[in-house]
Amino acid sequence: MKISAKLVNTEGKLKSTLSTNDNQQELTIPVKTGGFGSAVNGGEFLFLALATCYCNDIYREAEKRGITVEQVEVEVGGEFVGEGESARNVTYRARVFAAAPEVQVRELMHHTDKVAEIHNSLRLGTPVILSDIEAISV
Repeated sequence: MKISAKLVNTEGKLKSTLSTNDNQQELTIPVKTGGFGSAVNGGEFLFLALATCYCNDIYREAEKRGITVEQVEVEVGGEFVGEGESARNVTYRARVFAAAPEVQVRELMHHTDKVAEIHNSLRLGTPVILSDIEAISV
């Protein structure tokens, strides 16, 4: 699965495009009050990515086990102390409502925590590389 994200910002406008393989979609993100940048910060998006990954993976892993999940709630929290520092104390809590015995749902939840790709990317320290830059004077 190949994933990409693109963001273009000019005064008062912000366009974000997300792609997974051949599926492309736009995500509406509000612009900061001053007109430049996103009103949603990167830390919020990072925590939303963790919540989204766990939620989606619960449904994926439940389907493999024949468990019908009715609802998933995920809340992620943590802190960023200073500029340039990585997140600290990142924790999350989850509630899963499913048509299965509690012990099976708990096992599903623990298993999903172990296989969630975004979680593992952070836990294992996936390198992020600036591969190209282009500065254009206007």
